[in-house]
Amino acid sequence: MSPTTPFKFKMAVVTGTRAEYSLLYWLMKEIQNDPDIQLQLIVTGMHLSPEFGLTYQLIEADGFKIDAKVEMLLSTDSAAGITKSVGLGMIGFADALQRLSPDILILLGDRFELLAAAQAALIQKIPLAHIHGGELSEGAIDDAIRHSITKMSHLHFVAAEIYQKRVIQLGEHPERVFNVGAPGLERIAKLKLLAQSELEKKINFQLGTQNFLVTYHPETIHSNENKSALIALFCALDHFPQAKLIFTKANADEMGRLINLEIDQYILKRNQRAISYVTLGDINYLSLLQFVDVVIGNSSSGLIEVPYFHKPTVNIGNRQLNRLRASSVINCQAKKNAIITAIERALSAEFQMTLKNMTSPYKQDNTANKIKNILKKTNLKKIIHKHFYDIQINLREFHEKKQNLHYS
Repeated sequence: MSPTTPFKFKMAVVTGTRAEYSLLYWLMKEIQNDPDIQLQLIVTGMHLSPEFGLTYQLIEADGFKIDAKVEMLLSTDSAAGITKSVGLGMIGFADALQRLSPDILILLGDRFELLAAAQAALIQKIPLAHIHGGELSEGAIDDAIRHSITKMSHLHFVAAEIYQKRVIQLGEHPERVFNVGAPGLERIAKLKLLAQSELEKKINFQLGTQNFLVTYHPETIHSNENKSALIALFCALDHFPQAKLIFTKANADEMGRLINLEIDQYILKRNQRAISYVTLGDINYLSLLQFVDVVIGNSSSGLIEVPYFHKPTVNIGNRQLNRLRASSVINCQAKKNAIITAIERALSAEFQMTLKNMTSPYKQDNTANKIKNILKKTNLKKIIHKHFYDIQINLREFHEKKQNLHYS
């Protein structure tokens, strides 16, 4: 684009949670710093909630201008309440997208806030770019939301080859599916992480000789099992009384508030060795990963970001079922003895030795720059119309062409 051209691509990015924002950070910086592109930032969900720390303020502190705030989060964690939040989100996104009129809307992940944004964009015929599609997490409704957003999207930026194949399997054309790696790993590589003493001062908690980072989110498919799973986790943690426990609380999902209340009750009797945070913040969370002995729970971070630090993850239950994982991840059932056994294995000298030469299946270089450049060179006016890419039909045509070549 000529420097004298007044037109700028308007690329809108949606963020609704602290974790998602940290993954989008460098892509937003790439867009913000490009003279040919106008970044439009739409903030929603937990960012706007006092209960979850009003984290939109952190976004502004990072130098980003927020172009629209979409209030949608009700003060409830029931299934009906989440459904109503999606409805409110659609109304809010309809107004925001009509006013901003972006050339493309960029979404990352699989949360219900993004489902509202995707539906609003689809109906307003705004092209969608989706990051982290093709993944599986069969213990949560996020799995279905992720695939639904894939079908509403026009460009796809996936984190691994197997996810690229799965998005194509869903009927998306291979020319629109790009394997660029996980943006969160690039974020870690570019950050200046805190030293232990600096971190302890910032989070107001002194680490011990053994430290566990615990993040447990609700399984939204089998929500009736969350309470028993949490009790099993607490009982397993009590088996390691010497360990310091750092909890990061659950997101605004169905039963998320119940889990957070249970965490608070657990810590009350163990406040000499345990602490919890609604949000640690990106720099504190990633810095902490350097110093913990194991990460325990069912967060996607345990599968994607934690292996970058060559640390073990104990992944509990079905929330992340069938997601691609590094060899540092130990899966276990949500049962007390199973969790204890998994933690003991993670802490063992034998298992620790295997972590030294481990590689992450999500690691690539320059992820944010790749995404921005692909978006920039794509003719966005021509991608709104989609054809279903039928694998069987295309395979048959491929073999027919081979036969014709062979016999000609």
